[in-house]
Amino acid sequence: MQVTKTKLPKGQAELQIELSSEEVENYFKKTTQQISQETRIDGFRPGKVPEEVIRKKLGEDGIMAQAAELMIDATLYDALEQENLVMIASPKISIIKQAKGNPFIYKATISLLPEVKLGDYQSIKLKKKPVKVEEEQVKKVMEDLRKFRRKEILVNREVRKGDKVEVDIDVYQNKIPIDGGMAKNQPIEIGEGHFIPGFEDKLIGMKKGETKEFELKFPKEYFQKNLAGKPAEFKAKINSVFELKLPALNDELAKALGNFSSVKELEEQIRKNLEQEAENKEKQRLELELLEAIAKKSEFGEFPDLLIESELDKMIHELKHDFEHQGLKFEDYLTSVKKSEEDLRKSFLPRAEKRVKTALIIRQIAQAEKIAATDQEIDSELNKSREAQKGNEEMLKQIDLPDYRSFVKNVITNQKVIDQLFKLAVEE
Repeated sequence: MQVTKTKLPKGQAELQIELSSEEVENYFKKTTQQISQETRIDGFRPGKVPEEVIRKKLGEDGIMAQAAELMIDATLYDALEQENLVMIASPKISIIKQAKGNPFIYKATISLLPEVKLGDYQSIKLKKKPVKVEEEQVKKVMEDLRKFRRKEILVNREVRKGDKVEVDIDVYQNKIPIDGGMAKNQPIEIGEGHFIPGFEDKLIGMKKGETKEFELKFPKEYFQKNLAGKPAEFKAKINSVFELKLPALNDELAKALGNFSSVKELEEQIRKNLEQEAENKEKQRLELELLEAIAKKSEFGEFPDLLIESELDKMIHELKHDFEHQGLKFEDYLTSVKKSEEDLRKSFLPRAEKRVKTALIIRQIAQAEKIAATDQEIDSELNKSREAQKGNEEMLKQIDLPDYRSFVKNVITNQKVIDQLFKLAVEE
């Protein structure tokens, strides 16, 4: 087998691979034997069909067409290994010469994993910031837990700060209803500031059945850019008023909220949770700063368009998933920011390149430091996934697929690389 490599722009290469006529003959015979095993012909047992019968049935061209597939499958990865290339995605194959008794020649146009020349990452030093949880943070969580257990009592009086109301809302600009500016029985907690500034204050003092009209300006940073900073007319009708009664902050509440014997024990657990959350955030900050520092010291080969496009696909998919999780529509978000999906992809481009660089750095360091997930670590993680998905047959099938095992292997390896980098770079 002869391989000729030609470098192409944008992280691509073309390999011309040539097999001798002797090699072609060997693959032709292998293909004929395979066809004999797989083809049913009256009068012959599978695998016992003579070569001349196969040739007569399919013709030499038909056998050569199948032999070509076998030759490409058998030689392409050998050629990549010979040239020390790592391919991403499927190659574009074009056959140059294919005839029995002659050399077989084909070309493979491939997108390559970019080369990475790591900088001196071992000299990078970062200082970990001390993690501190303020008493106000603990108090806020405690208040939120009280709100979770509150009672709503329907009252027949004027609206006060701290009440919950159900209100019909109509919004106009120049007396014309705005798109999506109507709501029926909209729940609002007075004083929470979830609506545009001033709206909740206008409802204070109103009673059930009362209607009020007033004008307010939308905030300059409002998510609907066509309304940002502009005045609008509002019409609000109160349908219901609820007084919100919070439970007393005592040991009984602590017991009701979980396996706690006292308020003090509940506070201690909340503090631990907040400290862990703060630790995780600090670790994420250090990880990002560390990988960016390594990227600045490193050199990268050209990125194939395919690699960046694939990363952009992931980012758009993640964004759509986040919106769906919140019960929102991705299309509505695009409308509100006046952007197409293509516009969004363009704005994501710098982040996509940064994410690709990060992945390449981690992969390269894993090779340099000989870091890899062991079979025992992978099996342990897969068993945890199976336990978590017990009863979900569809997910259990996914977990047993080779692709999922490969995914878990990458996740574990990446985490081990990050752990190693932290040992080298992060000072307490």
